[in-house]
Amino acid sequence: MAKITVHHLNDSRSHRVLWLLEELGLDYDVEFYERDAETMLAPPELRDVHPLGKSPVIQDGELVLGETGAIVEYLVDTYGDGRLAPPRGTPGHLRYIYWLHYAEGSLMPPLLLKLVFDRVEGGKMPFFVRPIARSISGKVKAAFIEPQLKLHLDYLEAELGRHSWFAGDDFTAADIMMSFPLEAATRRAGLDVGRPRLLGFLDRIQGRDAYQNARERGGE
Repeated sequence: MAKITVHHLNDSRSHRVLWLLEELGLDYDVEFYERDAETMLAPPELRDVHPLGKSPVIQDGELVLGETGAIVEYLVDTYGDGRLAPPRGTPGHLRYIYWLHYAEGSLMPPLLLKLVFDRVEGGKMPFFVRPIARSISGKVKAAFIEPQLKLHLDYLEAELGRHSWFAGDDFTAADIMMSFPLEAATRRAGLDVGRPRLLGFLDRIQGRDAYQNARERGGE
């Protein structure tokens, strides 16, 4: 097996890929990229790896693969040997697939909108435009974004009352996928002690050896 290379961007979704590789005990290399300090965008060098210039991207032999969910599915299917996913054809596997894709498909969009509109409010602009921009931003957040985030966080808190982990009573790669949006929610969506199951989930994952090893390899 060729050594897997992870094209890793600081403060990004690619931590989950490093973490999964650590959970699977696979050998891998990390190519580091830094965001622009002002724009927070990925550097153009990532376009040499993948046309979209996004991270994470992995290289495994001739394969170049982007999109975190696709990378996670590929690694678990190819190298998992039955680990980190319930058996196919079981109800647990269907829950696993649901949460694997819910993380990016449903939970991340309102979190990204919150980030964008927060930046609109705090961004540089002519003084006469600022009150209008802040008013529009505040109305969008109050009418749509914040109610959506509350809806999702309440739903997730209730789901963790049904099972120990998102796909069931065993830790799976779906929990790895759910980590990034929930960590982001503690910073920008009001995830706090009012939702103890979600905070307990974050405590448990962040205490895993593989999570800590991935942080050492990839940075905070």
